[in-house]
Amino acid sequence: MGALHNGVISTSMDKLQLHGFNNLTKSLSFNIYDICYAKSEQQQRRYIEYIDEAYSAKRLTQILTDVTAIIGAEILNIARQDYEPQGASVTMLISEGHDLPASMTTSDSNSEAPGPLPDAVVAHLNKSHITVHTYPESHPHNGISTFRADIDVSTCGRISPLKALNYLIRSFESDIVIMDYRVRGFTRDISGQKHYIDHEITSIQNYIADATADRYQMIDVNVYQEKIFHTKMILKDFNLDNYLFQTDKEELGETERQAVQKQLRQEMAEIFYGRNYKLRR
Repeated sequence: MGALHNGVISTSMDKLQLHGFNNLTKSLSFNIYDICYAKSEQQQRRYIEYIDEAYSAKRLTQILTDVTAIIGAEILNIARQDYEPQGASVTMLISEGHDLPASMTTSDSNSEAPGPLPDAVVAHLNKSHITVHTYPESHPHNGISTFRADIDVSTCGRISPLKALNYLIRSFESDIVIMDYRVRGFTRDISGQKHYIDHEITSIQNYIADATADRYQMIDVNVYQEKIFHTKMILKDFNLDNYLFQTDKEELGETERQAVQKQLRQEMAEIFYGRNYKLRR
């Protein structure tokens, strides 16, 4: 385990003297979920309109620009597009480049900055990429709306997607986060010996700031020998007000309020555990 700096655990290994380029591929994948209750069909339509307006291509470009700076890369080219009736895309060409700015030297220091939930994002990084796709969905009968964003950050060379971990979690402020991290391939040192990883890690949780970890219940499933790490997170606290879209809980009768709360918690439990789930009373 590494040392604790500003609430973030850092792990390190002795620097490898490499023969040529670092050919290891480090991939970090997220499934991020936001759940809400939109009472009427009209409110459900407004929720989708809100998502489309709030997370335009312009705002997507900003979050990708921040991520690029955090992982220590440079933007070479940007292309972006908003779609009708909904959706957006951003494509960036990026190269490994500059040192991390002083204002971003700790992954939690910039985590309060607002971040968008993009509809479709692709960023290329010299054999590496960043992609984001979103999937808004509503239950046809009970008013539960679920917004999913899939994010993949895959890098080659010295830069690591783990540097953007806390920023992405905080930017999306999501109810549930499911993450996978994997190191693929190998690189060679100057003696010709193969190395299948160039940093220490026992869990994705090693790189999650304390302030973030305190808010979530987390479960790990790791396969150390294969360099595969899996972490699931779900918010500990449940406040009904945070899950109502354009509705105040005082507008709901006690029976309806309890039913909506149960439906929301059921939805969250099933997503978190990845199966149909029966809530305990």
